[in-house]
Amino acid sequence: MDAYHPGSLAVQERVGVRDLAEHVGRSVGPGIRPVAAAFLEAQPMLVIGAADAGGQVWASLLTGPPGFARATGPHTVSVAGGVPARDPLAGAIVPAGTPVGTIALDPRTRRRMRLNGTARPSPRGLTVEADQVFSNCPKYLQKRQWYGSEPAGPGTGTPHHGTALTPAQAARVRAADTFFVATAAPDGADASHRGGNPGFVRVDGPRELSWRDYPGNAMFLTLGNLESDGRTGLLLLDWETGTTLQLTGRAHAEYGPDARVVRFRADRVVETPGASPLRWSAPEYSPANPTAP
Repeated sequence: MDAYHPGSLAVQERVGVRDLAEHVGRSVGPGIRPVAAAFLEAQPMLVIGAADAGGQVWASLLTGPPGFARATGPHTVSVAGGVPARDPLAGAIVPAGTPVGTIALDPRTRRRMRLNGTARPSPRGLTVEADQVFSNCPKYLQKRQWYGSEPAGPGTGTPHHGTALTPAQAARVRAADTFFVATAAPDGADASHRGGNPGFVRVDGPRELSWRDYPGNAMFLTLGNLESDGRTGLLLLDWETGTTLQLTGRAHAEYGPDARVVRFRADRVVETPGASPLRWSAPEYSPANPTAP
């Protein structure tokens, strides 16, 4: 699989980074190198992006003891447990293979690795066949310490569904310093990370969010996907309580002379208290974060 499809190439040309993107793209390959396998096996969480049976794109959180996600071959990853039964993507991974994007992110070290391919059910949970494997720089990634895991208590894990943000959910979005974004590509799916100081995500209405697209690695995989397919899923995590906020809808990018802005409109919102058993410290903000407006 090529590193870029026409949507990403078009954005690279528009922004004037085609040569840089071509250089960065040489690091993208289908193989899972030993250093990548060791990094993945040390992680207690993995974010997966895919479309559900109705075609809506979601970003979902998978967790487990380190080793729950591990490379089982040069192109294969096994994930114990699979997608939680109450998650919007439950049942979306089909035997024939579902296009997925995944990202393993370690707040302790500000390292992250992305692996895109196809997923299928397995006796252990699910198996991902890799088409693209690559790492990203630590820009905009907040540092956190992992305090451990807590068992689910009464009332946790029950999703609350809606079609717009409640005032409390909107406040959570405004306070966020990190979210994950899943998009659909003509040749698959992608999951990525966005970070910044609190306030970098704007709530423009109960169903409208926007954020500046900060300078990154020049690949433009997310914006490239939005060129041809606006379906988008967002995942926000309350790092201290484990509550997740998932949104699915459509997004598009606007290109100004001084900044790029992504505008997202939600169709569905799912909040799940205690969805993650992981507990993390307060953040040490990335020195690369711009000052939020």
